[in-house]
Amino acid sequence: MKYSEEIQKLLPLGYIYLVILGILKESIFYYQLGINILKYSTIMDILLSPIAEFTSNPITLLFIISLFVFHYNLPKIFLKYRNNRTLQKIFELKSEEKLSEDEIKNYYIFASFKMFAVILLSFFIGTGVAGGYSTIHRIRENKIDYNYTLNYNSGESKQIYLISTNSIYYFYVEKGDKSIQIAPIGSIKNIKKGLKVGILAK
Repeated sequence: MKYSEEIQKLLPLGYIYLVILGILKESIFYYQLGINILKYSTIMDILLSPIAEFTSNPITLLFIISLFVFHYNLPKIFLKYRNNRTLQKIFELKSEEKLSEDEIKNYYIFASFKMFAVILLSFFIGTGVAGGYSTIHRIRENKIDYNYTLNYNSGESKQIYLISTNSIYYFYVEKGDKSIQIAPIGSIKNIKKGLKVGILAK
């Protein structure tokens, strides 16, 4: 079986794994804010959560693409330098003396994806923990920028710090109030954002 065919077989399982990681990251992030995010999410929010995370800023997207390209080619590197003891020690590869050629290829593909999966798990958990902690700390210390104006259908306006949003809710903190508020998107006329220039500007 061709190498590309082996990769194609793993893609559906890979996306399911990404969705699980997306749920885990969002749950960890919002748990620190006292919110059970699954109660406020649709199936589409859950399915798109890993894509939303990857495209959250250009640096994250570049990191994920680079990571994928590297691990896609890693089995070929393993095969090319299969007798390199240093490489085997670094990546903790087992001996292949009793394996057939096809079994060796499959083993290297599995080893590469296993490392990729562990790195992604660390990335999602790390961003969930760090993001949630940073957000709640900045809210408590009043170190947030109220650079959004939320205009309700009723005509009421609020100056807010926008924590996040999904397909049906806005999660925000109103200026002068440290409590986290949740507003249905249907009740909002529009939202205005102050101009902030920079590659990481949100």
